[in-house]
Amino acid sequence: MDSALTDINSPKLQQALAYWNEKRGRRPMPARADLDPMEMIPILPHVILLDVLRDPLDFRYRLIGTLVEDHMSAPYTGRRFSEFEGQRQGSRLWTCSERVLNEKQPVRSDIPYIGPMSDFTTIEDIMMPLSSDGESVDVIFIAVEYIRKHAGQDVA
Repeated sequence: MDSALTDINSPKLQQALAYWNEKRGRRPMPARADLDPMEMIPILPHVILLDVLRDPLDFRYRLIGTLVEDHMSAPYTGRRFSEFEGQRQGSRLWTCSERVLNEKQPVRSDIPYIGPMSDFTTIEDIMMPLSSDGESVDVIFIAVEYIRKHAGQDVA
């Protein structure tokens, strides 16, 4: 496992990673069908599910938790990364998604917050692969946390 995964600050992201690990068991990664929204209630507002599209490669927003959606400037569900200039190939989001796709391992990152709410400084996220056949990644399970300007006051 990536050493950066030991640097997860958010309890919600730690909980999401623990859930992913529980669902995968001894497999390299769990399937989308293994996830149960009723088991994810505490983290569900923080969750994004991305469909992996191929030929050409792209990523489509399948599900966006309510907390995440509150920080978005427009509805993203059903839309592709390629539709947004800041999410196209070469962007941090695309690069991290592609890394999950290729490495088949969780990836943690944090970036400066540039959304509509001025009291946040950073977004911490963890992106985790899901696979229906146990080999190729077909969905990316993401948990997101928004870090406030005042340390120790994360969004609940």
